[in-house]
Amino acid sequence: MEDMKLKDAKTKEMAVVLKNLKVEKALIVTAEKDDMVVRAAGNIPGVKTAMAGALCVYDILKYDTFIVTKDAVKKIEEVYA
Repeated sequence: MEDMKLKDAKTKEMAVVLKNLKVEKALIVTAEKDDMVVRAAGNIPGVKTAMAGALCVYDILKYDTFIVTKDAVKKIEEVYA
């Protein structure tokens, strides 16, 4: 994704984003900690958030679907390349 900008830290808003992406279970990866994304996704079963610099192997193996922001991809390349 280009970015994960939410108007409010509301579960309903994150649910709409996931529905539009046709995703039920996913790992959402952001470049830096984004409190709005964390709060909005926190109450959705099967959805977890992580920062690009703090990914763990367990989460990578557990989730088949990743929603990664453009900035997070750059951060992943820096940290893990």
